[in-house]
Amino acid sequence: MVLGQGSREHAIVQRFASEGHAVVTLPGNAGTALLGRNVEGRGEDTAGVVAAAKREQVDLVVVGPELPLVRGVVDALQAEHILAFGPSRAAAELEGSKAFMKRFLERHGIATAAFEVFDDADAAESYVRKADRPLVVKTDGLAGGKGVIVAKDQNEALAAVNAAMRQHAFGDAGKRVVVEELLRGEEASFHVITDGERYLTLPAAQDHKRLLDGDRGPNTGGMGAYAPAAIVTTALARAVEESVIEPTLRGMRAEGTPFRGVLFVGLMIDGGEARVLEFNVRFGDPEACVLIPLLSGSLYDLLHSASTGALPRDVRVKDGAALAVVMAAEGYPQKPRVGDVIEGLDDVTDAHVFHAGTRTSGSDIVASGGRVLAVTATGEDLREAHRKAYAGVARIHFRGEQHRTDIGARALSDHGKM
Repeated sequence: MVLGQGSREHAIVQRFASEGHAVVTLPGNAGTALLGRNVEGRGEDTAGVVAAAKREQVDLVVVGPELPLVRGVVDALQAEHILAFGPSRAAAELEGSKAFMKRFLERHGIATAAFEVFDDADAAESYVRKADRPLVVKTDGLAGGKGVIVAKDQNEALAAVNAAMRQHAFGDAGKRVVVEELLRGEEASFHVITDGERYLTLPAAQDHKRLLDGDRGPNTGGMGAYAPAAIVTTALARAVEESVIEPTLRGMRAEGTPFRGVLFVGLMIDGGEARVLEFNVRFGDPEACVLIPLLSGSLYDLLHSASTGALPRDVRVKDGAALAVVMAAEGYPQKPRVGDVIEGLDDVTDAHVFHAGTRTSGSDIVASGGRVLAVTATGEDLREAHRKAYAGVARIHFRGEQHRTDIGARALSDHGKM
């Protein structure tokens, strides 16, 4: 059983189904329904997830989104002797609380931006006024990807503190804030799959967060991704393993909260050195769409073995590259339009079309959310993956659809044929 309803979950379900496994998805989307069965429910309803897993007699639950993990769904499943892939509630605090994450990094000597944590709005505002440098204001708790404000100036930082702590724009997530220095450089997504001790490093990826070409417009959940990211060289990847991944896994074990699942490190890279921006405790979305197709062998066996503490040492990553282009609804991210019929899905032959915000309506598949599809292709190099993915995008149509035309363009320009 896979929990979630995004393109990340469809990518996982598609791989499981291709390996011959029967899959149920809670709650799923129109794409996952074509590969198995969707079951009603919400991933954050822990009791409901446990009941569904029992009813469906599943042998593994894979948790896609962060909220169920932070609420302890893995602990609840394990209490009922149901195997689950993902960290415990305590270990999921690496994403669930930015204050916890930053203090963990500090305790274990892992490089990150200088920071302060505030429970009092007056104190936070006083710090911002005295800081006299670019700052980032982050809600401590989960805010659906909207709780990070990169302030252009002091006034914007003060407005971010006010919105979070006084106006409660992010609910309880903003009762505490982290204020940190602004790091310069280029971002990369660094994923490892771990059983708590051993780990498998996946190709580094790069996401495109802004809505519009040229990294303009509002932040989104991600408008596309590609892997591998050339900025993360073999030497830098090894340095990140030694200076971030290994001390994190050691530290979590030492603190009595061993981490199993996917550890996704958001990195800022500048001058060939990397510092940690954030931890996520699950696959990124849309990064999963480009990482899973690059894995060799059985994804089920890999995730199952990580969940039992017996990660194999011989997992391989394929050569080549993968690229995903997100097709979003009209009005996304502020007020996405829903209900429009999607045409051309069956015309895509050289790419995977991973569904996100979709549902069935009679015989039609219609848009039901902001990010609707992630059209993903693999190739011998990034240029081939880019060509195939955009050819797939050109065959799909729905009213008001919007997508970026420059996913991976910077890498192609900088590095030629990747």
